[in-house]
Amino acid sequence: MVALLILEQSVYRYKKGRLPGSRWTIPIIGKFADSMNPSIEGYQRQWDSGELSAISVFNMFIVMASTNEYTRKILNSPTYAEPCLVASAKQVLCSDNWVFLSGKVHVDFRRTLNTLFTRKALSLYLPTQDAIARQFFSQWLKDSASSDEPITFMMRARDLNMRTSLKVFCGPHIPENAIQEIVDKYWLITSALELVNFPLALPGTKVYNAIQARKVAMKWLENAARLSKIAVRGGQEPSCLLDRWVRDLMDTEYKGRKDFSDREMALVVLSFLFASQDAMSSGLIYAFQHFADHPDVLAKVREEQHRVRGGDYGRPMTLEMWDDMPYLRAAIRESLRTKPPVCMVPYKSTKAFPISDTYTVPANSMVIPSLYPSCHDADVFPEPTKFIPERWLDPAGSACNNPKNYLVFGSGPHKCIGVEYTFMHMACVLGTASVLMDWEHVVTPESNKVQIIATLFPKDGCLLKFRPYT
Repeated sequence: MVALLILEQSVYRYKKGRLPGSRWTIPIIGKFADSMNPSIEGYQRQWDSGELSAISVFNMFIVMASTNEYTRKILNSPTYAEPCLVASAKQVLCSDNWVFLSGKVHVDFRRTLNTLFTRKALSLYLPTQDAIARQFFSQWLKDSASSDEPITFMMRARDLNMRTSLKVFCGPHIPENAIQEIVDKYWLITSALELVNFPLALPGTKVYNAIQARKVAMKWLENAARLSKIAVRGGQEPSCLLDRWVRDLMDTEYKGRKDFSDREMALVVLSFLFASQDAMSSGLIYAFQHFADHPDVLAKVREEQHRVRGGDYGRPMTLEMWDDMPYLRAAIRESLRTKPPVCMVPYKSTKAFPISDTYTVPANSMVIPSLYPSCHDADVFPEPTKFIPERWLDPAGSACNNPKNYLVFGSGPHKCIGVEYTFMHMACVLGTASVLMDWEHVVTPESNKVQIIATLFPKDGCLLKFRPYT
């Protein structure tokens, strides 16, 4: 046993080399205790320790990058590194999920999915997004009117996003009871995709519970894919993302792969649900909080909405309306920069990775590009912690002229495929909300503290009071 412990320390120190980091690692568990309660402050200390730094968790050697240069290098080096999200990701999301593909196979698969986020496709989804948002607004107003207490917005926003995503992706091919079951269980998947979790899928652990939740979701999603194929091949016009995908595959001019199984299509939707339920929920929650905390910004958003909508607030948002909302786009972009939903995206080195002139990441190590520091670079974003949408309205400003720093959606071959969908959805919800409701943020000592559950959330859950806007 003593020999094994000595070997563990020796291997760690050999891999670490001259990188900043603890000289010794806690036997077996390493930094596991610290990672069970992650915080931006804790990550900031790690980022401040060096451009590259080393840690170890459960004998997993980790190199963390803090600068924009090294972060982008990791994201744009598919020859040396591939995304692994977190250690439990392949167990939870399935190892054959497209998000874990690399190289030409990944490029070809992604090319197929790009057609699902064209302008034509986005226009198909907007009516569903608008209708569901209005349903939730009515409920939020009703709940606020029935009590003097604020509502905890975090889970309300999550439910809106999950229901919207399931209807946008699956349309009429998923029944109401299935939607509710997935909404109820998907949070178990989120909880298991924290940066570090107990590594074994034993009954009662987060990873085990997430796997069971994934099985439930996959049952319904595979059935939705099957029903979509039947409907579209039978002549039904597309009404959701799955329908659009099936129609694209039927197009005689389509030259790509056409033999996607129900399971493959369901796994794609599963991955989209993770992004929309977690990252987009984080973005939407913080946007509502930022707008409430900055009434001058909300006033400008409303002024723009009045102009674009011409007083017709019952009319669903269209892409043409969205094109004419530069201030709302800037406010959303700034909210996402201020609190990027994902502060880092773990990768795995597939072979020795010469990341700098003086250090090579060992093969099979976790190498983590950090997105948060790039979005808070004071040289690019003066007063980086402040919410200033106007920085995006100046074409000559440093924000607009340094797109490499806006890493909210990542970079490289695995950059988020749903960038435009995200902006459109947030604009649909926030723009419509601004002319139908007013909301007050009930500030607590934990409002500006961050809780990290795969993505970032306000530690108090964001307490809001809604009332009709007049």
